Amino acid sequence: MSLPGFPDAAPLAGLAGGLLIGLAAAIMLIGAGRIAGVSGIAARAAGFSKAGMPRISAWAFLIGLPLGAMIMMLAKGAPPAGFASPAYLIPAGLIVGIGTRLGSGCTSGHGVCGMSRFSQRSIIATLTFMITGFATVAIMNALGMEVLS
Repeated sequence: MSLPGFPDAAPLAGLAGGLLIGLAAAIMLIGAGRIAGVSGIAARAAGFSKAGMPRISAWAFLIGLPLGAMIMMLAKGAPPAGFASPAYLIPAGLIVGIGTRLGSGCTSGHGVCGMSRFSQRSIIATLTFMITGFATVAIMNALGMEVLS
């Protein structure tokens, strides 16, 4: 199934992925009483934060993220398309990490968990993420650095 103007879109896969993310966040909140914000979990795993889940659980969560993606990639039989080079990924990751510390959370914490609890701070943070993302794509496209084709 494809969408007009988006031949590579996979709406059913996106729906399934969204449902799984929501289910995982709900299980973590109900089962462990914790928000599934990846930046907070990463800070706990790295020892930057003393609050939150046990450190071994934080490591298990973080290892499970790429492991789950790898399992799905193997099941699909194809590598992910459009991966950026490490020259882009490393500085981007550092900038995102700094932003998540300044914004008291990341897109998963604010966008998935905070907005579902109607947190005013999370709604504002998620709007900021989205507007900044839209502006970045528009600027890069205007500069000839095609992001969306």
